[in-house]
Amino acid sequence: MNKHIRPIVLGIIALSASLFGGIANAAQQELNFGIINTEASQNLRTLWQPFLADMEKETGMKVNAFFASDYAGIVTGMQFDKVQLAWYGNVSAMHAVDRAGGEIFAQIVHASGDGGYYSHLVTHKDSSLNSEKDVLAQAKDLTFSNGDPNSTSGFLVPGYYVFAMNKVEPKAIFKRTLNANHETNALSVANKQVDVATCNSEALQRLEKAHPDKRALVKIIWTSPLIPADPLVWRKELPADVREKVSTFILSYGQEGRANAAREKEILKALQWSHFRASSNDQLLPIRQLELFKEKGAIESNPNMNAAEKQAKIKDIDGRLAALNARMEELGQNKKQ
Repeated sequence: MNKHIRPIVLGIIALSASLFGGIANAAQQELNFGIINTEASQNLRTLWQPFLADMEKETGMKVNAFFASDYAGIVTGMQFDKVQLAWYGNVSAMHAVDRAGGEIFAQIVHASGDGGYYSHLVTHKDSSLNSEKDVLAQAKDLTFSNGDPNSTSGFLVPGYYVFAMNKVEPKAIFKRTLNANHETNALSVANKQVDVATCNSEALQRLEKAHPDKRALVKIIWTSPLIPADPLVWRKELPADVREKVSTFILSYGQEGRANAAREKEILKALQWSHFRASSNDQLLPIRQLELFKEKGAIESNPNMNAAEKQAKIKDIDGRLAALNARMEELGQNKKQ
């Protein structure tokens, strides 16, 4: 290289490194926190803002609430680094882990002390529907509001336990099928806009506080097994020092010994939580099982698939289920040691 050109090139490289390094460092000082759309964004913003303000103060980073019109929008936001940290349901967290470079690092603990929450089918209190069997028997005359396709309690869990186990598909059996978030589903039932809908125990508890008159009009006719509590997910690419700041703040928030523990507990109480505990991608194991069981049921009942193709696909699913079962057994043994 010409001796006169070389210093110029080196200078350009140094300047570029400085500029892009500065951009990277600046980016690390700001976090977008994704919040899944379980109800109206304004309601969620009111509930979450005190917590995010405390995170901003303690970590020294600017923390912005990030909302999208559906769960998939938060996953996509994380995939393209528009969201660095998020509260998800288990299904949307699974998609974030599988497709968006996400990693579970914490899990909420409910104020009740339960290790999770429940999915429900709900109807108006005056409805003649009193069980999922009634719903399936009368489906052709009913309007059904399902949950967001990426919702664990609004879609996956009832989709498996109520529909897949009975070898039916909601869109094929109901007079009309809609999709909406938990709050909208509960209110639609209360207002007699739909006959039956999915919802969850957390949403009904919030409705009891915000609109007790509407909650009184909602009847639960089916309850799922316990669903693992929601996870918090961050992008694995976040710098180690940022992850350390975030995890230290979240896992200690509202715990005894903190200067503002009483106030923090009240903030968490508004979210229906008591504190957070450490978690990992392993909390998704039962959710992955449900997804595979549901997929297997759909294949088995598919009249357009030949026997050989069905056998091959089912064999593949059985292999994946066996691997999940082995991992769950391994974790169970580790907990006993």
